[in-house]
Amino acid sequence: MGDTEVKNEAGEKLSKNELKRRLKEEKKAAEKVEKEKAKAEAAAANPTTAASAKPKSAEEDISPNEYFKLRSLAVEELKLDPNTHPYPHKFSVSISLTNFLEEYEKLKDGETLTDVVVKCAGRIHAIRESGAKLIFYDVRGEGVKIQVMATANAYKSEEEFGVDNAKLRRGDIVGVVGNPGRTKKGELSIIPTELVLLAPCLHMLPHLHYGIKDKETRYRQRYLDLIINADIARKFQVRAQIISYMRRFFDQMGFLEIETPMMNMIPGGATAKPFMTHHNDLKLDLYMRVAPELYHKMLVVGGIDRVYEIGKQFRNEGIDMTHNPEFTTCEFYMAYADYHDLIDITEKLLSGMVKQIFGSYKVTFHPDGPEGEAKEIDFTPPFKRLRMFPDLERILGMKLPSPDTLNTEEARLHLDRICVEKQVDCPPPRTCARLLDKLVGDFLEETCINPTFITEHPQIMSPLAKWHRTEKGITERFELFVMKKEVCNAYTELNDPAVQRSRFEQQAKDKASGDDEAMFLDENFCTALEYGLPPTGGWGMGIDRLSMFLTDSNNIKEVLFFPAMKPEDNKPKDTEAES
Repeated sequence: MGDTEVKNEAGEKLSKNELKRRLKEEKKAAEKVEKEKAKAEAAAANPTTAASAKPKSAEEDISPNEYFKLRSLAVEELKLDPNTHPYPHKFSVSISLTNFLEEYEKLKDGETLTDVVVKCAGRIHAIRESGAKLIFYDVRGEGVKIQVMATANAYKSEEEFGVDNAKLRRGDIVGVVGNPGRTKKGELSIIPTELVLLAPCLHMLPHLHYGIKDKETRYRQRYLDLIINADIARKFQVRAQIISYMRRFFDQMGFLEIETPMMNMIPGGATAKPFMTHHNDLKLDLYMRVAPELYHKMLVVGGIDRVYEIGKQFRNEGIDMTHNPEFTTCEFYMAYADYHDLIDITEKLLSGMVKQIFGSYKVTFHPDGPEGEAKEIDFTPPFKRLRMFPDLERILGMKLPSPDTLNTEEARLHLDRICVEKQVDCPPPRTCARLLDKLVGDFLEETCINPTFITEHPQIMSPLAKWHRTEKGITERFELFVMKKEVCNAYTELNDPAVQRSRFEQQAKDKASGDDEAMFLDENFCTALEYGLPPTGGWGMGIDRLSMFLTDSNNIKEVLFFPAMKPEDNKPKDTEAES
């Protein structure tokens, strides 16, 4: 007997068997939809369970924004129970990661000290899951890495093993309580009995293998740079060693470390354009200091014969590979010393510092970055010396105007012609001081790879330096150059108040002609000189620039934790970029 024909809802003629088969398929499809809906609702209600159901590495396949949302939800869920709060107040560390590696280095392969319990903490950088009951973590901190081998058998309970490990992601700060051990393959590890989430990382952490190459990201998010690039911290450790060595050096010579004002009514002590700020109560515009020099000399007048200061200066000038608007200097002033003494002190300070930090007088530097050609800088004393006028004339093959005529228009025109002929660019105002500075920069400084003193600058370039005792028009001054860059400036100090006043007046004329960097007349300082400044040597060094050369960094931003950066206002936001 054949199938009886029936019509479905669409009016189509079907056999009874075919109708039954179709109804069955529709029921199955409806049930599947209901199951998927219930699953999605459960995942939304308990994100931690949903996350733990799949390997943690799979979570990183989603977009960073989506990862942040999911992780934030999971962390909020943990906050509901005081026992699982992801930001505990305290975790008692019993041993540092560095000391752990040293203390248990002698453990044999496969050995575990079950009677020893250690507590340490760090940041998770890698998670390797070898099934549900064995998970390896790479935990980093203090510039070192230890392996955490989490096994369900060693944990306080199998149930808690699953719950605690489900909370952890790459980037989290974790506290580890467990036994020191070495795996059968020879990896020194901690076998935990407890893992405590101390601070979750809500963002997807870049992988160590790829690192962060984008310099903008590295400088703007220095914390991320330090997390990912382990060698960055070493640069700042060397910088700290430089400052520490300087302090010890000057303390041992009987210097007093001092502090002087950051805000001044007159920005004196250097030829530079200052920043301005405003004091509301005094209704007064003030200048951020460009140098502490004048205050130091006032203290020497007062009888404190040896003073030094390590601190910030602020100059409202360009930002480039070797300049930052705020920077750190060390300045010292020494009564009864002249520039010859200062040259000896500089050689002793720098050569001793390099030898102590690196064990050698020679360091390697890449002026064009890590990919460029390597150069060797040799700090073996004594350093090379160049006299500004004779050596500049020798390199140019041309006669310069006499130093004692540099305040004349004739000398200015002479220097102007040399700059034009030698194709040296000098933006206005084309004063003698600026033209000569550009010539020295293009021809003398370019020869200074190893530490080199350029000495005896003209008076027009050195308004605070004392005139030379035997040659007219020049001063007893030197600058130290390394890899073509100035790192140090020093001179026998000008202590004649009448000459100092006339030098300030010349600077005032330069300022009137448009030179923003010329000095202001400081009447208080001139008055202090009238009480008698003993013969004094003054010295200043840029800590940031020296740090660059001693850490193989060709950009000043590499040795400043938080360098000045242009605002990001013109950059599209991530959300805008994705939409």
